[in-house]
Amino acid sequence: MGSPQQASQKHPQIAIIGGGAAGFFCALTVAEANPDARVTIYEKGKHFLQKVKVSGGGRCNVTHSCFDPASLATFYPRGSRELRGAFHRWQPQGTIDWFSQRGVELKTEEDGRMFPVTDDSQTIIDCFMQSAREGGVVLRTGLALEKLAPAPDGSFTLGFSDGSTARADKACIACGSLKASPLSRMIQSLGHTIEPLAPSLFAFNVSDRRIIGLAGLSVQDASVRVLASSAPQSGPLLITHRGFSGPAILRLSAWEARALQEAFYEFEISINWLGNVSESQLQESFNRYRKSSGKATVKNKHPGAIPRRLWDRFMETAGVAPDTRWAQLPKDQETALARALLDSRFEVRGKTTNKEEFVTCGGVHLKEIDFRRMESRLVPGLHFAGECLDIDGLTGGFNFQAAWTAGHIAGLAMAEVEGLSK
Repeated sequence: MGSPQQASQKHPQIAIIGGGAAGFFCALTVAEANPDARVTIYEKGKHFLQKVKVSGGGRCNVTHSCFDPASLATFYPRGSRELRGAFHRWQPQGTIDWFSQRGVELKTEEDGRMFPVTDDSQTIIDCFMQSAREGGVVLRTGLALEKLAPAPDGSFTLGFSDGSTARADKACIACGSLKASPLSRMIQSLGHTIEPLAPSLFAFNVSDRRIIGLAGLSVQDASVRVLASSAPQSGPLLITHRGFSGPAILRLSAWEARALQEAFYEFEISINWLGNVSESQLQESFNRYRKSSGKATVKNKHPGAIPRRLWDRFMETAGVAPDTRWAQLPKDQETALARALLDSRFEVRGKTTNKEEFVTCGGVHLKEIDFRRMESRLVPGLHFAGECLDIDGLTGGFNFQAAWTAGHIAGLAMAEVEGLSK
């Protein structure tokens, strides 16, 4: 009869902490790479894959159609350098192929986001659950990890909220955001550093008479910046009942996540409603209107794809009468119009979570992780994947791709059989 250690080497016990995107992908990777492994996912909640379920308005934005690792990495305000190498090992094409091999086809929308052709996140969840059953992955819910203690032989003792314990040869923490998580202290007790946590991907609360009654209007190519502190972010911008949202705002909130938290979410932004159009370019357009369309009213002829009601509000703000013609437009009103178009300033007072796109920046310090294996440099056999790391991406499928990539790399590392090269 073999010893317990020999049995462990033949059937390694693998513990995955967290039943979200990264945890599931890690578990399935282990099970497929090493069928002898005994893989268990421990989820503190009642259900698995909750963020997958609500992502993309219930459609699940699986990934993004960007297939160059260097380009892909630029969509991550934190973790860009580390992910660049990781994406050489697993990137969106790998994700697309993985799902395709299991009967789930993805489609690409105009903005690069990729969804299942069913437009239903349950398709992704069903695929994962079926793959877990086929791979013999054990699924446990209602078990919050409270203790993770390394043993002298390199294994781990796990203690859970119901008083039960388990042993694991290798473990992966894929618990999602560490915000308000009791695991933060436990991870720190193992020697790891937790980078400051802050919300990312949120809308801006603005109360300003210039946008009252305009909720639902959008501009497809705007540029937004936080005054005196940031580079501008561009893209579609949406006026909401509470202020501003849309990709341009969400990108700005991601890149400036920590700075905006330090400002207690009270700051001033400048919006260029024409995107990258400069003052001199706009002046050329105004001069052209005066010369070639002088009889046209300012109300009926204006630059850029600005919604009519928004342009009317700009005219009102600049003091331009509705029947004013371009040839008659006073210089001071023209200057006011230009300012409204290129440098509209608004006071932001608070934030609003953008529907299901809730993301937290901060987490385990990246220099403490070997991204070739997603393994702790401080605790051998302990791996990390997902949002518990100080990694976050922009909206558009990038956060899920980081989860698939880290989960896959961690899973392959954990699947190694004794004697295989590392």
